[in-house]
Amino acid sequence: MLFKQAQHYGSPDRLGVADPYWSRPADKLISELATTAKGLSTIEAGKRLTAVGPNSFTEASNTTAIATLARQFRSPLVLILVFAAGVSAALGEAHESIIITTIVLASCLLSFTQEYGASKAVQALKEVVARKATVMRDGAELSVLANDLVPGDILHLSAGSLIPADGIVLEARDFNVSESALTGETFPVVKSPGLSGAGAGLASRNNNVFTGTSVRSGTATVLVVKTGGKTEFASIAAVIERQIPETEFARGIRRFGYLMTEIMLAIVILVLFANLLLHRPLIDSLLFSLALAVGLTPELLPAIISVTLARGARAMAKAGVVVRRLDAIENLGSMDLLCTDKTGTLTEGVIHLDGCLDVEGKESLQVAIWAQLNAALQTGLRNPLDEAIANAECATDCLSRYSKVDEIPYDFIRKRLSVIVRELETNENLVICKGAVQNILEVCTSVLASKGLQPIDTSIRTDIETRFKTWSGQGYRVLGLAIRRLSPDRTLKRQDETDLCFAGFLLFLDPPKQDMAQTLASLAERGIGIKVITGDNRYVAAHLAETIGLDHKNIITGQELARMTKSALFALASKTDLFVEIDPNQKERIVEALQHRGHIVGYLGDGINDAPALHAADVGISVSSAVDVAREAADIILLKRDLGVLGRGVDDGRKTFANTMKYISITTSANFGNMVSMALASLFMPFLPLLAKQILLNNFLSDLPSLAISTDNVDQDQTTKPRHWDIAFIRRFMLIFGLVSSFFDFVTFGFLILVAHASAQTFQTAWFIESLITELTIVLIVRTRMPFWQSRPSALLLWLTAGTFLVAIATPILPYAAWFGFVPLPLPIMAGLFFITIMYLIASEATKHWFFSGTHSRSLTMTAKMHPGQHRVR
Repeated sequence: MLFKQAQHYGSPDRLGVADPYWSRPADKLISELATTAKGLSTIEAGKRLTAVGPNSFTEASNTTAIATLARQFRSPLVLILVFAAGVSAALGEAHESIIITTIVLASCLLSFTQEYGASKAVQALKEVVARKATVMRDGAELSVLANDLVPGDILHLSAGSLIPADGIVLEARDFNVSESALTGETFPVVKSPGLSGAGAGLASRNNNVFTGTSVRSGTATVLVVKTGGKTEFASIAAVIERQIPETEFARGIRRFGYLMTEIMLAIVILVLFANLLLHRPLIDSLLFSLALAVGLTPELLPAIISVTLARGARAMAKAGVVVRRLDAIENLGSMDLLCTDKTGTLTEGVIHLDGCLDVEGKESLQVAIWAQLNAALQTGLRNPLDEAIANAECATDCLSRYSKVDEIPYDFIRKRLSVIVRELETNENLVICKGAVQNILEVCTSVLASKGLQPIDTSIRTDIETRFKTWSGQGYRVLGLAIRRLSPDRTLKRQDETDLCFAGFLLFLDPPKQDMAQTLASLAERGIGIKVITGDNRYVAAHLAETIGLDHKNIITGQELARMTKSALFALASKTDLFVEIDPNQKERIVEALQHRGHIVGYLGDGINDAPALHAADVGISVSSAVDVAREAADIILLKRDLGVLGRGVDDGRKTFANTMKYISITTSANFGNMVSMALASLFMPFLPLLAKQILLNNFLSDLPSLAISTDNVDQDQTTKPRHWDIAFIRRFMLIFGLVSSFFDFVTFGFLILVAHASAQTFQTAWFIESLITELTIVLIVRTRMPFWQSRPSALLLWLTAGTFLVAIATPILPYAAWFGFVPLPLPIMAGLFFITIMYLIASEATKHWFFSGTHSRSLTMTAKMHPGQHRVR
């Protein structure tokens, strides 16, 4: 039976029957899927998971060992080089062909082991924040991994849930779903049980929910019909992936690749044709030109980036920061503004109910009872205010005297939550509504005063608003509570939230974190400013800002922002300290306005309506306890909602960027200079400066220490300010340090030819050693902007460099020397090479001091002034 069902799941929209599943009655679908309203058994769910596979459709194909290995051979240079080696073998040069092919394979395998290991490490980190779903299993509600859902599961959804599978609605209450990811529709769609037409499109199936959409409000019970690759979302997932623009870091890497490719092509074509004009053998000239291209190409850059970012992600995970998108690490390090709510970030996040007061501001047990009923019986979005009411000292055991009749869940437009209860003794129905004071007042026509019911007039409204402002100015978050009695036969509808009686206030206190002032000062030292974006009123926000030392002179309210033009907001956003009384849909506007002013913006949020702002920000940050839709929209997940933890994550992001730039610096200094020197020398010398196989061996050995770049220590000055990718800076660096390297290369050529009168083999051996040891030792110079003796490299980098240096010196006497055409060198030549190397290092150190103390360093030592539109919008 199960395997027949599995075949049905594979059909495009039909469960093995004539009509699509959304047009079939729910009871028939339940029967056909061999399930019940109480869900599947754990054993049956396990069998179905084995039969239909996990509920996922992304990433798997990209992280397999075979796929990762195949990527190493995608480089046209590698393929051309292997082809040329094959041609060489066909022409009788089998020995040389084997050596070249072996080195190419070794380089690819080296890159593969690093990149695959990094990908597995990141995958393990992502599992820490894996998405969960609430289902019925064995007749009880159970939280399982979303990847373990199977057709036939009974799924429970509530506000904030990211829908993990396609299915039909069995039960719903004020169930609104955002389907913009699928249909592009901006406004939420009401979903309810029933049938949809067989030919209905996605947007018209009101009984159908889809993977990747999110619940905006209400609750629902859903029958899972399709999972994984069979869902509607899976069919457009590839398109959605392509719509995610690249980050600033990825864009910089791409531009660097273009730069190196242009240089490489120019040199290779010039050298190939020049050697052919000199009547040198075609195969030798082709192999030499291609080997130069490999030497110029930073072929380990993808592996270095993967390893460095993965190591940074692991370091951040130890500090409680989990990275969901690796390339977001660099954006985290570049961030210069952090937008955040106050609750749980600037405050303790443990909200206490400090008072249940009547209209006149006196303690009221009756208000406490009504508040507890409202909080305990609502089944919508879980929130800390309801938890605070349930845990309050004034709470009483009143639930046994009442039964729940109905509710209207909270939403961000009404900003109210209503529950209707029935008192068992009197059989009377009572509507209990709580929410923002202004939103409660607007549906009230009377107040419950000590003298009884009184109509709301200007004097009473002024008294209520005065108390609200006073308590808010003292740091309290104030909610209003109202009631209305209904006849027993009435059910609760939205229109019943009128003619309410204002009954009292609920005062909540969420004190600021004790060390918040120091934490904010620490972020300021890192060049990161704070913008508070909150739905709370201006008085509470200003009181908190004053308490923790944040500026609060310039405040914009949600109403003021709604009246602003785009250009006005662009002008005022950077100058504003607090954005208060903000509607959720205004958060994205604020983020984009700050980006337009050239800021790299981070956004920290955990709510349903934070998702658009998290997407818009250069780096979206959420917490592990956030609702599904916020966690999935975020690049970075904090296991603990603590700005101190985020600060350490910023440091790790900047260290990762700094170490990546070190490899770029190494590639564009000695390596680049050596290859250019060889290309030019080959035009004027009677023999090739190095054979193709010698160039490839040189390139392979010089890359070995670079594998330890991710472990290298980073100077403190590299983490104190946001840093950005600057291709112009890299071009200047390459030109200046490449020229220094080339100058000493020609000094070496002159020494070997004019002084030592070296033969071809002696020249090639000496130049191999010289070029390799300069490429190794320059690492210790360019890895820091300080004098190299004041900055200690990591132990692994130092030992790999030293070990490879010894191999380079010993190459002429090692067993493989004859295979590569090396010969032992006389001591005078070795002494001359060492002297030239030392002079090169001294000159490079002096050049570095001049370069970084002058105008050349400005673009990378200062926070970038980005042009409007350069920010990342995903």
